[in-house]
Amino acid sequence: MVIDLERLFQALSPLISGAPMDDQAVGSTFRRLMSTLMSFDYVVVFAYRGKERPIDLYSTFDAKDHVLFVSLYQAGPYLLDPFYHAACAPKPGVWRMRELAPDRFFSSEYYRTYYVQTGLAEEVGFFVPVRDQVTVVLSLMRREATGAFSGVEFALLRKVEPLVAALVRHHWGELDRRFDAALARTGRTRRKAVHPPADGVWQHLNLTEREAAIIELVLQGHSSESIGLKLGISTGTVKVHRRNVYRKLGISSQTQLLSLYIKNLGH
Repeated sequence: MVIDLERLFQALSPLISGAPMDDQAVGSTFRRLMSTLMSFDYVVVFAYRGKERPIDLYSTFDAKDHVLFVSLYQAGPYLLDPFYHAACAPKPGVWRMRELAPDRFFSSEYYRTYYVQTGLAEEVGFFVPVRDQVTVVLSLMRREATGAFSGVEFALLRKVEPLVAALVRHHWGELDRRFDAALARTGRTRRKAVHPPADGVWQHLNLTEREAAIIELVLQGHSSESIGLKLGISTGTVKVHRRNVYRKLGISSQTQLLSLYIKNLGH
């Protein structure tokens, strides 16, 4: 793709003016900037802070796709999203989904029942940590018909990352206040939000701390070998815990496990 310098300079002009911009204006500026460099199908920008409900800052979806990519995602599936876990780490920079996904992510029940519905060939994200443990993730998405980003395109995204990070920190640098306000609207404070939605699920299902840690990694798409490495236990021990959890919950498949997890979110 040949870069249209005139369009590029026009996209940069709002940044030079220094005038305050709302979420829509910042998101649109990011989209126009990226569109001068390469093609993509969707843009979505989320802010994350711990396991709190992500803030939807900007997106380009129509009403139908917004339900899947934003509303349904915010209701709970974000807790199993590799982008969410990278944001919490945090892992600043530009990342492909497949670089962050666990070893069994693309065969996990979460992928089969939720992520595959998106019809995406690839998702690439700019991860920009701001203050108070908030990370903003600006995602560029391509559908299967469009295809994945090439190596040349991804290298170009890495080069523009410092500009994107500066844009985010200038206009979205105080999102901690919005997270606090969102908690206040629910009658909670951050101190009271120590036990996040996912933790509440495991407590409600009477799982031990070790069982909860293992089964959450299973849902994220980690194999028993990967879980063992992360938790410093043997693969055999992981498998024993998984069998015990399935027996305790009266289930026999990951499909049932995910269904139970989603059903009990927020309890």
